[in-house]
Amino acid sequence: MKQNTSLEKSPTKIVCSQRDHIFASFIAYCKLEFLKIKTSLNHFALGDRLILKANQMAYQELQTLQKNSMSA
Repeated sequence: MKQNTSLEKSPTKIVCSQRDHIFASFIAYCKLEFLKIKTSLNHFALGDRLILKANQMAYQELQTLQKNSMSA
């Protein structure tokens, strides 16, 4: 759970912030588990798929921006 939801990466010192971060990490873990069951992929495969999709969308946006700047 810690590795996939960034539980240990919280730089907070205040108890309330730490509690909120732990809760958010738990929710993220639950969502990952639901996706894992729904897609039959493990956490790492899901992460790879999300990163690939994000990179594709970013590249597409870059292409659009470059096309618009050349025509302007």
